[in-house]
Amino acid sequence: MPFRRRPSRASRAALAPAKPASPWRENIESLLWAVALALFIRTFIMAPFKIPSGSMRPTLIEGDRILVNKFLYHFRAPRGGEIIVFRYPDDPKRPFIKRLAAVGGDTVEIRSGRVLVNGQPPNGQGIFSANFYYNQGAYGQEQQAVRVPEGSFYVLGDNSSSSHDSRFWGFVPRQLLIGRAMCIFWPVTRWRVLR
Repeated sequence: MPFRRRPSRASRAALAPAKPASPWRENIESLLWAVALALFIRTFIMAPFKIPSGSMRPTLIEGDRILVNKFLYHFRAPRGGEIIVFRYPDDPKRPFIKRLAAVGGDTVEIRSGRVLVNGQPPNGQGIFSANFYYNQGAYGQEQQAVRVPEGSFYVLGDNSSSSHDSRFWGFVPRQLLIGRAMCIFWPVTRWRVLR
C-alpha cells in the first residue's frame, strides 16, 4: 500500500468550506460604504443648501432647500445670469447665494434701475431686465461703472431692495465659488429647476 502524505494545515484550511460572514458585519460594512459614498457625493458632486433669507425673492424664498452642483465649474466657466453659491468674502464660513451678473474683465453698472454689463443689458438674461436694481453701496452707485477683476465675479440678489451683495462688499474671488444652484427640491410644492 503506497504511503499517502497527510495534507498540510494550510491546504486543509483552503479545502474547508468558508464560514458565512456575520449578518452584523455585513450590515456594518454596507452602512460604512453608504456613508462614505454620501460624503463623497456631498463633498465633490452635489450638496443641499437651505435658503436663510429673502435676498433672492421671488426666485427663492426663505426655507427653500436647493441642490447645488459642485463639479460643473471644474469643466466650464460660470455664465452670467446663473444662480451661484459661494463663501461670503468677509466671512468664508458662511455660504451665500446670488445671481452672477458679471465675470472678470467685464464692467458693470446700475443705471436707472437696470443692470448694464459692458454698457449693454446682459444678453439672454431676462431676470436683469425684469427686476429693478437699486443704486446702493460703494459698488453700485448711479453712473459709476466698476470693472470686475480677473478671476472674480460681481453678484446681485434678485430682491435688490433687501440683498447684501456685490453692490456693498465688492467681488467674489473664484476660489470662494462652491457651485451652481440647480433646483429647489423642498418643499415639494415649490420643486423646479432653477434658471
